[in-house]
Amino acid sequence: MATVYLAQDLEHGRQVALKVLLPELLRDPGSVERLRREAAIAMRLDHPNVCPILGVGETPEGRIYLVMPYLAGEPLTDHEIRHGPLSVAEGIPLLLQICRGLEHAHGLHILHRDLKPENVMLVPNPGVAGGIRAVVLDFGLAKVLREEAELAKLTKSGLVLGTAEFMSPEQIRGRPLDGRSDVYALGVLAFEMFTGRLPFEGKSPQEMMLARFKGEPLRLRALRPELPAKLEAVIARALAVDPAERFQSMKELGAALASVTGKAGVFRRLFGKA
Repeated sequence: MATVYLAQDLEHGRQVALKVLLPELLRDPGSVERLRREAAIAMRLDHPNVCPILGVGETPEGRIYLVMPYLAGEPLTDHEIRHGPLSVAEGIPLLLQICRGLEHAHGLHILHRDLKPENVMLVPNPGVAGGIRAVVLDFGLAKVLREEAELAKLTKSGLVLGTAEFMSPEQIRGRPLDGRSDVYALGVLAFEMFTGRLPFEGKSPQEMMLARFKGEPLRLRALRPELPAKLEAVIARALAVDPAERFQSMKELGAALASVTGKAGVFRRLFGKA
């Protein structure tokens, strides 16, 4: 969908990431306008655990590019591949930071809709718990790009937009979404983070989506018995089919995750006193 370059912002004297979109995604002027609107929304984000859009431009050849802060780190996916499933001590601080970043976005009425390990960057930072800062990427933009590139194909096949493995049941059904859909996606991400497996299995993305309605997710401690029962309960609640049975906000989910290790002080520093 795009090529990302390391670039130098000459005006501000800083390194930035330049995301140049493939020209075939933007043949329609209406598509370009929708992308610009989504980028303008993302420019409102201002939080250490989210990656904002600094600017939008167009090359002389008509290719749209997005300017974002350069993050010297690695995607969560790469970290998991190199190190395997995370420990509770390593994973909980990262999840708390992701919760905090998503809470900020939800406060601005911005949903992510495509949360997955590829969209979380881990940046070394000795000033935060665990020494790593988690930064959520691509707010709203993944949805827009997927619409422009695959709308006709998805409409014909009866699928919906998003990444099948991490989609909430209501997103699969094409229903209106709120922050609880991101809560569900973060539950899937957390399950994979601690086990290296997805909570729902299938031979195809379609089977994985249907599994959300046909049966219970895998149990966390069936794969890693040494993990706390409280963590299993928190993730299971985040994965409830009915949004009303999940945590109703990222702040609620963050409080529950912090209680797993008794890190109430970390929760208060990240979220403020309830």
